[in-house]
Amino acid sequence: MKHPHKSLPKKRHKSDREFQQQIKIKLARKLAAQRQKDESIWFNLGMIGLVGWSITIPTLLGIALGIWIDKTWTSQYSWTLMMLFIGLILGCLNAWFWVQQESTNQ
Repeated sequence: MKHPHKSLPKKRHKSDREFQQQIKIKLARKLAAQRQKDESIWFNLGMIGLVGWSITIPTLLGIALGIWIDKTWTSQYSWTLMMLFIGLILGCLNAWFWVQQESTNQ
């Protein structure tokens, strides 16, 4: 009984090596993509935190200013409510700015 590799032509051995090389390249690409995916998860979590705080802080400052205005001066309008909306709008614009800036840096 002949050994199967001894009967194969040299061309077949070369194609086996090429195939193994292609597998190694694809495996390296897959591992690199998995590492990058893990990094992008942390980046996205950080971006969520950045967006959340960039909306929350102006909104809370607007509420605090509105409460102070309502306590200081009497008015038929609720400054707390108006400043809440102004803070929220400013916070959303701020978040939009940060997201646009980070997406252009990628």
